[in-house]
Amino acid sequence: MEPNSNNNNNTQQQVTNQWGTKAWHLLSKLRTQSPLIQCITNFVSMDLMANTLLSAGASPAMLHSLQELPDFTPHAHSLCINIGTLTAAWLPAMKAAAELCSRLGKPWVLDPVAVSASGFRMKACLELMELGPTVIRGNGSEIIALSTAVASSSSSSSAQPTKGVDSVHESTDAVEAAKLLAQKTGSIVAVSGATDIVTDGNQVVGAHNGVALMQKITATGCSVTALVAAFVAVDKSHALEATVSALAVFGVAGELGMKMAKGPASLRMHLIDALHGLDEAALQSYVNITSLS
Repeated sequence: MEPNSNNNNNTQQQVTNQWGTKAWHLLSKLRTQSPLIQCITNFVSMDLMANTLLSAGASPAMLHSLQELPDFTPHAHSLCINIGTLTAAWLPAMKAAAELCSRLGKPWVLDPVAVSASGFRMKACLELMELGPTVIRGNGSEIIALSTAVASSSSSSSAQPTKGVDSVHESTDAVEAAKLLAQKTGSIVAVSGATDIVTDGNQVVGAHNGVALMQKITATGCSVTALVAAFVAVDKSHALEATVSALAVFGVAGELGMKMAKGPASLRMHLIDALHGLDEAALQSYVNITSLS
């Protein structure tokens, strides 16, 4: 038993090292290329999302005017759509930008914030998913609700109890739902939690980085979605690997920031600093990614 255990540990360490190398390669590309990331997002998250993208090396654009999209969106390298403060006035711009990205072959990422809170949100997300998001990232409850709705092809049948934007499910509770959603939509599906789950409908990968206090900072989930959009922008052809890498990098930045933080407010500041200063040695040392399939 002991030799087998050692072999398993060695194999896992090799996998982790490989993921660390991938994550550093993509972060380096991001810093070199500085892709333009268009964000149509909620009022609460704009500041932290923009600063997360800037600290990672990307160029954020918080642009949501329907009139500007034809001129601007074709120049963006990827798009992040977040429905946190969804309104009927913003939805046409979200759809138009997503349709434009899909038509031009540009990646885009959907964050279905509190999707089960209302029929309006669910209907909006189902319509957006028809436009082919590259990645869908949500918490356990959001992914379960979306998967249920897609499987039943009815927004009305998917109404479930919700707790605002917070998840009442662990990410690990949503693995099968995430796989089904990925299979139905063709998107990479990411589920945030103590362990971040990423799947293409077949392969399932877990990113185990981060600290619990990050949940006490509003918009950290929104911000990591934007970071996923940035990573996918530099390697669309490997969207699963890009998504896992983005989640791990953000989690590692949280762990490093926690070493200097005294609470949520200082963690927010130190997380941004840590992401900006993250180097290869630290990333390789802290990254913790495993295969779950």
